[in-house]
Amino acid sequence: MWGAGALRAHLLAARLAGVVATSREESLRSYRLFAARDPRVLLGIDPERAWGVRELIGLMAARCGVSADPGHVSGHDVIDPGLTLAALDAFAERLADVAGRRAPVLLGTGHPHRLLGFYAELADALSAAGCAVLTPAQGLCVDITTRFGLRTYNLDYVRGVALVREHGPVSSGRATGAHTHSPLPVRVALAAAAEAGGPVPELVIGDHGWVCGAGQLGFEAIGLADTDDPALFVGEAEGVVSVVVPLDDAVRSDYYRPLTRYVLNRACLSQ
Repeated sequence: MWGAGALRAHLLAARLAGVVATSREESLRSYRLFAARDPRVLLGIDPERAWGVRELIGLMAARCGVSADPGHVSGHDVIDPGLTLAALDAFAERLADVAGRRAPVLLGTGHPHRLLGFYAELADALSAAGCAVLTPAQGLCVDITTRFGLRTYNLDYVRGVALVREHGPVSSGRATGAHTHSPLPVRVALAAAAEAGGPVPELVIGDHGWVCGAGQLGFEAIGLADTDDPALFVGEAEGVVSVVVPLDDAVRSDYYRPLTRYVLNRACLSQ
């Protein structure tokens, strides 16, 4: 069983928090693009007000623990492990609530190579608690604009977790997928669920566009985000996203297992 002290030590040792691999340069670039409302970093969020770079730095300092100094322009970013733990507790509360109501859920990731296992264990636990883990629009095509141009992907599910794959004759259920920030997959999934007459999710769990896209459409959404993903934290600040956990979202997949155990224990969903 992972308590807060042990998990804090793990966060620092695995560089999920503390000094992380994400560079200050990457984060500042994302803040500039977000301030300019570049859709590549909005991730499906339509901010209610203008966010300048200095405001974004202040927000990210408060929500993540990065440096609040606009003059700090290089080196590695820092995430406060105390903020990560507090957000994990809030994340667990939302899981406990949806499990207690046996409400339908949708899980999706733009980081399948890193985070699929984390979400899959949540899906297993929520299903065991009586929640319907939804898989709408499986196999449908999604056209996503990338730096290489417009690409067609297929929406698929692995262990109840949505992801996208490069379009082509691949076998369904294979535990690999494409990295994406796009909100289009969750929009397709939610539209398909609604058009089929439901159920629709009462909670969406994920990252990137899965959280922002769902939250912008009025669905409760919770997820994980790195220091170069300001959209989720803006969504949380504006009330569009319920909970965002600040952490490095691209470390080894097994490093997330203690986080899974921690939140499931806090949510009384340990199996």
